Amino acid sequence: MEAHPPVQERPLPPIQQIAVAVLALIVIGGIYTAAHLPRHVPQGPTIALLAAAVVLLAVNISLLARIEAFAWRAFRLVSGWVFAAYLVIAGMLEYVFVYDHTRGSQLVILTAMLAVFAVDIPMLLGFSVARFQDE
Repeated sequence: MEAHPPVQERPLPPIQQIAVAVLALIVIGGIYTAAHLPRHVPQGPTIALLAAAVVLLAVNISLLARIEAFAWRAFRLVSGWVFAAYLVIAGMLEYVFVYDHTRGSQLVILTAMLAVFAVDIPMLLGFSVARFQDE
């Protein structure tokens, strides 16, 4: 069996940094949208922020999937429970959007932002815990 370096010395991709960048893009998009509601929201900047967040999230998932010597069991345990919690949070926020009569393309954009949010945070927390665990 191949020996792996100690947990603290392993080189790992910048999963946390990219996840925080994704979160920042989503929060900026949400603030931009909220600043314009209930009037018409210019969708160009919001779509650009969402697209950048989706690309970074896809890169992050790809980088994470390529890690071989990793505590996947701990990652799945933590991220699974956090994902369950964030599904509830995202569902409540979606309800607020619908209740406030957000409609059409703006609702689609906000729903996509919530989906990115609900995937990014569990991945960030799961990685933050699992990176310090032994396989």
